[in-house]
Amino acid sequence: MIYLFDIGFLPVRIWDVLDIIIVGYLMYQIYKLLRGNIAFNIFVGVLTLYVVWWLVNQLEMDLLSAVLDQFVSVGVIIIIIIFQPEVRRFLLFLGNTTLRQRSNFLGRILDRNLESTEEKVRQLRALRSAIVRMSKRKTGALIVLAGNLDLDGLVSSGVAMDADITEPLLESIFNKHSPLHDGAVIVSNGRLQSASCVLPVSENPNLPSSAGLRHRAAVGITERANVAAFIVSEETGQISIAAEGELRRKLDEQELKSLLSEYY
Repeated sequence: MIYLFDIGFLPVRIWDVLDIIIVGYLMYQIYKLLRGNIAFNIFVGVLTLYVVWWLVNQLEMDLLSAVLDQFVSVGVIIIIIIFQPEVRRFLLFLGNTTLRQRSNFLGRILDRNLESTEEKVRQLRALRSAIVRMSKRKTGALIVLAGNLDLDGLVSSGVAMDADITEPLLESIFNKHSPLHDGAVIVSNGRLQSASCVLPVSENPNLPSSAGLRHRAAVGITERANVAAFIVSEETGQISIAAEGELRRKLDEQELKSLLSEYY
């Protein structure tokens, strides 16, 4: 057995270091999923209960230990029930990340020059121009960049389109007189897949009070899937982006261009 070093009488192996890194990463991901959510307070409460249960057992306080044993014995089931949305979001995060990596790998094999193709440049230009024009006109908009992911089960209703990404089409969809303007547009696999989609709304209490339904829906879908959503405020015309459950507001045109290239 190969040891890296000793801490007193305790030998440390390379697998011990790897074990600590993996556990630390998982705890960080759990924190990211729970932060800004009331579930974080519940998690602290459950953790406190387990610490008290362990301490009571160490002190041999039999009566209190018997009471707490009833909670701990079904602790896993209780945690799954209480944290069902967060568990589902974590599993979706793992699955979506794996699928995206596989799709990107296959895409690089099929076309190593995909990122420099004229078609992608044209699509990015159309998206950027449409968002900027709608911002100047204060036309509310919500555009989800889903990459190669299938959002079935997360996105409800919507009108299937499977259309080319063009500036006039995007502007006409979000025109306030259009029957499709009230909802989100899903862009996937280089196509405008659907419009007037209803997204899950975030329950994050740390979102600013000025964030409207579009912004909360954008954050909500990025909490549940590895996607990015661009928002144009109907009241102010400000451009925002939601990604990984975080909302970033007041983007300028240069930031918009950079972020579109990053998440498209």
